[in-house]
Amino acid sequence: MRYGVTMFATDLAMPVDDLAVEAEARGFDAFYLPEHTHIPVSRLTAPPTGDAELREEYKRTVDPLVVLAAAAARTSTIRLGTGVMLPAQREPIVTAKAIATLQNLSGGRFCCGIGFGWNEDEMNDHGVDYRTRRAQTREHVLAMRALWADEVAGFDGSFVQISPSWSWPKPEVPVPVLLGGGAGPKLFAHIAEYGNGWIPIGGAGLTDDIGRLKEVVADAGRDPESIEIVPFGSLPSHDKLDHFERIGVTECVFRLPSAGRDEVMAVLDQQAALLAERT
Repeated sequence: MRYGVTMFATDLAMPVDDLAVEAEARGFDAFYLPEHTHIPVSRLTAPPTGDAELREEYKRTVDPLVVLAAAAARTSTIRLGTGVMLPAQREPIVTAKAIATLQNLSGGRFCCGIGFGWNEDEMNDHGVDYRTRRAQTREHVLAMRALWADEVAGFDGSFVQISPSWSWPKPEVPVPVLLGGGAGPKLFAHIAEYGNGWIPIGGAGLTDDIGRLKEVVADAGRDPESIEIVPFGSLPSHDKLDHFERIGVTECVFRLPSAGRDEVMAVLDQQAALLAERT
């Protein structure tokens, strides 16, 4: 099982490239960043954290692809990913080119973790209907996959239309796409169709959910053992990590505070000490 970290990267937090260097030096396998383009003051949907008000970092997130490119230039082994990016709120042609460029710049270390989104106000500003966000996300990802793979790529969907086109660069290493969200038939069907893995939040219910996901993947004619299981946000302990290994988790991602260097490094060093005890 691999180990990663994630942080809400903001203009006030420890710089992403510095943190990537420090995480790689301490033996972490991956580093993931979430995405919000902006946060409208209005609130049609409650914060997913259960807080009455969104935490400050939601309002100040940096662009993950740009800062991960900086991190790629200063590291050599750590996987660099989004956890999660919101494809429905991104133009797929431009995003496909940015991701392919980052994948090649990093030597094939980029991982595209995606989500459907929860903030209806944010979606509305992008022209995304909350009710169709899953379908729109699906088409954006499928369109990007076509642009990454096909010499002449096009797409004709309900939300995305791309005439047969040339678009380079192509990723020299395929871009893995991990889908975030709660367990259920809709999410598992999406993963089986166009995903390489699942990002659950926390670890509750994973023992049964992993088995159900693999059944759906197998029924779709794919190898269920190829699917990555990458829970985010767990408070690490040896018992929990031992349990994750037993049930087939492939990578566990620890949360770091969205804060300055001193606070972030204190937590990172604690987590690194735990990993050192497991080697």
